[in-house]
Amino acid sequence: MTSKSRAVWGIDLGNNSLKAIRMTDENGVVEVIGFENIEHSKILSSGMDQQERDEHIALALRQFAERNVFENDEIIISMPSQNSFCRFVNLPPVEDKRIPEIVRYEAAQQIPFDIDEVQWDWQIMGETPDGENRTGIFAIKNDIVESALDHFRGEDVQVTHVQMAPMALYNYVIYDRGEELKSDNEAIVVLDIGAESSDLVVCTQSGVWQRSMTIGGNAFTRAIAETFKLNFNKAEKLKRTAPMSKYARQIFQAMKPVFSDLVGEVQRSLSFYNNSNPNVKLKKMLAFGGGTKLRGLLKYLQQSLQMPVEKPDSFKKLSINEDVSQATFIENVPDFGVVYGLGLQGLGYGRIESNLLPKAIARSLAWAGKTKFFNISAALLLIVAVLSLGRVILDRAAYSTASSQRQEISSIIRQAEDAERRLEDERRKSEEFQQTINEKIALFENRDIVPKLYQTVLVTLPNGQNNPDQQDLYEAFAAGDARRIIELYPERQQRRQIFITGMSAKYAEDISTIDFPELEMTTRRRTPSRTRQPSPDSDMSFDFGAPGMQQDRDRPSRDEEPTGDAKPGFAITIVGYSPYEDFERLMDPPRVSDTPERWGVVTRLQNLDQVFDGNNPFKLYSRSDTDHFRLEAGVVDADEAMPPGIGIQSERETNGSAETVLIDPMTQEVISREPRLDDDGNKVLDRSGRVVYDERDRWFRLNFKLIWEDGEISDEAADDMRW
Repeated sequence: MTSKSRAVWGIDLGNNSLKAIRMTDENGVVEVIGFENIEHSKILSSGMDQQERDEHIALALRQFAERNVFENDEIIISMPSQNSFCRFVNLPPVEDKRIPEIVRYEAAQQIPFDIDEVQWDWQIMGETPDGENRTGIFAIKNDIVESALDHFRGEDVQVTHVQMAPMALYNYVIYDRGEELKSDNEAIVVLDIGAESSDLVVCTQSGVWQRSMTIGGNAFTRAIAETFKLNFNKAEKLKRTAPMSKYARQIFQAMKPVFSDLVGEVQRSLSFYNNSNPNVKLKKMLAFGGGTKLRGLLKYLQQSLQMPVEKPDSFKKLSINEDVSQATFIENVPDFGVVYGLGLQGLGYGRIESNLLPKAIARSLAWAGKTKFFNISAALLLIVAVLSLGRVILDRAAYSTASSQRQEISSIIRQAEDAERRLEDERRKSEEFQQTINEKIALFENRDIVPKLYQTVLVTLPNGQNNPDQQDLYEAFAAGDARRIIELYPERQQRRQIFITGMSAKYAEDISTIDFPELEMTTRRRTPSRTRQPSPDSDMSFDFGAPGMQQDRDRPSRDEEPTGDAKPGFAITIVGYSPYEDFERLMDPPRVSDTPERWGVVTRLQNLDQVFDGNNPFKLYSRSDTDHFRLEAGVVDADEAMPPGIGIQSERETNGSAETVLIDPMTQEVISREPRLDDDGNKVLDRSGRVVYDERDRWFRLNFKLIWEDGEISDEAADDMRW
């Protein structure tokens, strides 16, 4: 095995295997020079007693120690999240010497155990906009740390650092994927599916949020064991060979409820995070751990979460030494997310550097490492003293003959003074450069206008403030509680909800000349061999701004009409769907201008000043002109063109034939229209022989323009704002 200076080992001792990676830092290049993935002969959480568990751990560590030479390598190990504590708090700005005292007081309040019973550490993560110190507090109980360290002591492996697994994953994301996070308003989600539990970690530029979920790979094994009446080990083997088994369909059917439970836990966790951090956009999910090997799991996650899910097959900023098998290492990448993050911390590249190693052990390691330096320092001091004495004697002898050197020194001093004067001239010129810099920075003005635009749209939608009589519905939906939603409103058509599946906007200096952005209509399913009887209402659409229609509706005020003056603003297209039976009244009810509590989405767009109490820079443009305002709608139908992203496609058996329907991803209710069936399961026909359909949700596409009062953006900034 290759040996290099400043090498570290990151070790994750899990229920399924021991994962380890040896890394080094050569001239700023992080390189892997060794790795191990030693599986236990049995999964540690499969019901074995503590003695048998300890024997399997000792066997894996013994194999690890026999295969590797540690020399002076630092060794950092991970602790599972379910046995650890992490909390981020804001501390008032105080003198640096007072920070430890305040942190200790805050830790005693936050940690749910006696502070003397835990190993804890803290770290300042940065400064908030209010000038407070954003501080992370990390803790784990003493007995858990000592138990883990005992395993390593038994094999004479000296641990130097202890870190929580979620913090190691955060260090990996910030180092390896940091360029994908442009601000604290963007986040990458990491899902690490272990044997007994799974870690969900949300990573932003300067913060981390984590939650441990009690669903892991063993839950799938137990589901198979229960279905096929097998013991745990046989069920585990069947799970791993499922794709090749002739009973693959039955195996995956047995695991399907666990798929749903896992996705449900992830959805609830992310919903809680989104409610606490509404301005943060979740860009993607990275999936690690043995559970990612289950066929179809990642695709199911992506469809259910409506978020890209990626299973990394390499680490972007990690080089692989030529002595390391590149193919074998890449094969193990999904298991190495934690140990990669541990190694980065050991090399000094970790954003979070907390160490939960017991203080007594840390001090003994520090003194042991310093002893040799004390001896070297004493020897160096003696040598320096002797050399200094000899130097003095030589200098005294050379002083009388060094007049030419002194003259040369005086000349150099004069040159230095001239250089200082020239430097002052350059500093005066820097003011001109600063002015140029300020002009470039001005390009970034009004970058907050896009969040304000989103806020303007979202406030107009049905919610607890706009529709307080259905407050309980919106709370249940925010919590991801599908059962509660159905209990409160068993009739889906009574739910005043609007789901947005797409939004696009374009900026123009003259809003009267810009076209609406295109969001193409798509068909969820197309079956050429089937013919379909159209319903009289199946292609229903509304164009509330069309001349001659809805004449009893509130007319726009005169200042809403386009004028000859160019006005900057945005052309916006929103698409989505709604279950509410009176969709037109939900969007744009007639004759409600004097009754704000009865307003719809369009009415609120017409009255943005009143909705935001004058604190909104936008104003609806030309409500009465179809070139500037259009609302189209139709029945959700799996066979017809609709905006993308509506529902999840599913197949249903109807009297021996398969029917494609669309279902609500949360409540699992059918949202697309279906043929009406009689008591015998046959399709009902009307007098004309046409199939009668039961219609449910409505899709819509809303085009409108917003004037940006006093708004002005440079051409470069406008190009940046298109999305």
